[in-house]
Amino acid sequence: MIPALRKAFNENFTQEKYQAFLNELSNVYPGQLDFRVCETPVFIDQSFKKKILESCEKIVDLIVDPQFKEFTKNAVPHHVKVPNENDHSHFIAFDFGVCVNDKDEYEPQLIEMQGFPSMFAFQALIPEVSRKHFPVPEYLDCYLHGYTKESYLQLLKEIVIGNHDPENVILLEIFPRQQKTRVDFFATEEYLGIKMVCLTELIKEGDKLYYINNSRPDDPPGQGKKTHVKRIYNRLIFDDLQQQSPEVQKKGKILLEELDVEWVPHPNWFYRISKYTLPFIHHPHVPETFFLNDIKQPPTDLENYVLKPLFSFAGQGVIIDVTAADLEKVKDPENWILQRKVKYADVIQTPDIPAKVEIRIFYFWKEGEARPVPANNLARLSKGKMIGVRYNKDKDWVGGSFCWFEK
Repeated sequence: MIPALRKAFNENFTQEKYQAFLNELSNVYPGQLDFRVCETPVFIDQSFKKKILESCEKIVDLIVDPQFKEFTKNAVPHHVKVPNENDHSHFIAFDFGVCVNDKDEYEPQLIEMQGFPSMFAFQALIPEVSRKHFPVPEYLDCYLHGYTKESYLQLLKEIVIGNHDPENVILLEIFPRQQKTRVDFFATEEYLGIKMVCLTELIKEGDKLYYINNSRPDDPPGQGKKTHVKRIYNRLIFDDLQQQSPEVQKKGKILLEELDVEWVPHPNWFYRISKYTLPFIHHPHVPETFFLNDIKQPPTDLENYVLKPLFSFAGQGVIIDVTAADLEKVKDPENWILQRKVKYADVIQTPDIPAKVEIRIFYFWKEGEARPVPANNLARLSKGKMIGVRYNKDKDWVGGSFCWFEK
């Protein structure tokens, strides 16, 4: 995206440098890096950075609208609605594909967004390690809105922990130590001083939750201090919970009860700020999107659309090459969207074929502030039909990464 920097990076790249970078990154939390890290960061110039952030701000205008909750009143499925929803999501992630328009110009196009956390802690680590092995000019930064690593982590800490003692705040997930993204959980424990806790480890007494805090390395499993959970940094996705065993699903039902606990962010925001929101947004960098049940006559150019279920994650259930027969098979059209396809640009030059890229912008929303602010990012590179591990097997110069932005 910045041709001179791309050329210089590629010319100076060696497998030995990449392996040294990977080794250092992997050894921060040994055995926990369980996804492919790309060979290269993404270099973004000021002009493209401005396009992305201006697009985010226009979407934020909708999210901060006092009527937003009314727009999204049907977004949260009844069977996963959690009581005591707050006024806003503490976190929003905007996913943009780097696309090419009819004039052969690069432009961002919103693919999805989530009122949910992302790899916030790991993305503070990876640029720091990368810079040691692949030096970049000082006029580039991965952070946004003037943040540094220190001020970014401080803001994250303030939002997640609030006014509580860190031992009373937990990162909640289903079997967190088995998740592909668990390296981020380990980094969160270190940077924020809170514990990751599995849903199955929660103890409910009345309307209060507890966990066993194994804070000392010599504590045997299950032994430790029973600790009151006052605030939950929620990394649990209810769609994932539905795929678990009946025992785990039953345990998950306690989260739907009236509990004396604060959520960061509240689980309902995962649904309110999501694919569900896309049909309400009208912007040149947001592909035209419709609820399937609102479509009276299907478009004649269905090949230019993607069919997506509202309530799924990680690309599951998406139909890329849509036919009329696919639409007819849908039994619950109110739970599906039809979104105009975008043309991903083969924008990242690599030693063989170019790669496509998606950029995720992290927005943080501190209590008491009128709007969320951009803070950091991640990037994912792909040479497959879609972004994601399953579409990029046996390929290189693909996987998780981050952007260096011109300041």
